[in-house]
Amino acid sequence: MQRLLTFIFVHILIIFVLLSACKEKPREAENVSLVGGDIKMSVAKPVKPVLSEEFKNYWYAGKAEITSYKLDQARYGELREGNAVLIYVTEPFLADKQVKADQSNPNNVSVLKLNSTKKFLTGIYPYSIMNSSFYPVSDKQHAIKLSASVQEWCGQVYTQLNNRDKFEVNSFSYFESEGDQTIILDKTHLENEIWNKIRINPNNLPVGNIHMVPSMEYLRLAHKQLKAYGAKAELNLDADPNTYKITYPELDRTLAISFSKSFPYTIEYWSESYTSGFGSKAKILTTKATKIKTLKRAYWQENKNSDVFLRDSLGL
Repeated sequence: MQRLLTFIFVHILIIFVLLSACKEKPREAENVSLVGGDIKMSVAKPVKPVLSEEFKNYWYAGKAEITSYKLDQARYGELREGNAVLIYVTEPFLADKQVKADQSNPNNVSVLKLNSTKKFLTGIYPYSIMNSSFYPVSDKQHAIKLSASVQEWCGQVYTQLNNRDKFEVNSFSYFESEGDQTIILDKTHLENEIWNKIRINPNNLPVGNIHMVPSMEYLRLAHKQLKAYGAKAELNLDADPNTYKITYPELDRTLAISFSKSFPYTIEYWSESYTSGFGSKAKILTTKATKIKTLKRAYWQENKNSDVFLRDSLGL
């Protein structure tokens, strides 16, 4: 009886091994993962965006689009006169290092970069603000990188967001209560990337009740926690110009961006209402920026003293 049981066991084991060997070898996992709604592609196999000839002719002509604006900026409970500039340009970007590529390479990600600047005075001392956003022209994932800096005579603050498995944020401030921070956020909508998305395809803007990280400029100036807040986003394509509006009930803040109805969807003006000032000086004011002039220039080559006159063309 024992020999019979042994014989049966051995044959069952042989059959199991043979069946296992006949199974198809599992395929190696493709180097693609879904993280927070983003498609994280292998650096070796970047997605080639499908772009219209109109888009390519405008954005890949070797020039940047520079637009100046008359600025009325709310700060410390008063409106301050100044100027703002939006500089849009396409450039190759390294997805892994998350910096501009020095050399052409098929693995580079093509991004529409926005550098936005503001300059205004608060009494005797000046403010200088700059935001940068690097957004893939494929318009299928969040910005790869954001940064913001504010300089004034009291000191400076700097914030950088990197889009990796999650949003990795490093923030530096001269204020004790803010100090140096490292923050990890789940992926969600970013207000800073909205300005890029409008220029690529406004029909793809998020609408409805959403969660969004407000602009890093606002969060630093208002000393608010850097996180996603509930928001209502509305897109009005019937008006001329079109308008995209974001309302944050918790922050009592509204941002409205107006842009042309047709390509290249230029930013005509914007307004931002929120509480400005602290303590008894706090009041809701509206920052406004109105377009002065747009130029298409290879500005990085126009750095001689003889090129300064071009600023007059921008009204700066």
